[in-house]
Amino acid sequence: MEKLTKYEITRILSARAEQIAYGAPPLVRSTKEDTAYILAEKEYLKKTIPLAVIRDVNGERQIISVN
Repeated sequence: MEKLTKYEITRILSARAEQIAYGAPPLVRSTKEDTAYILAEKEYLKKTIPLAVIRDVNGERQIISVN
């Protein structure tokens, strides 16, 4: 399994937080105090984020699931 870089993780959390902020349903339980970014972090820790990372390495494309 490929390890995600800290930059990829930051981008994933930001993209998912933006989706949640614009109305996408969170995939974890939330409270009134949870912000979109906190919900994205919870999803990442529970491995429920429905996203993938695409890397171009030596002319080849790698698709890496976030989960």
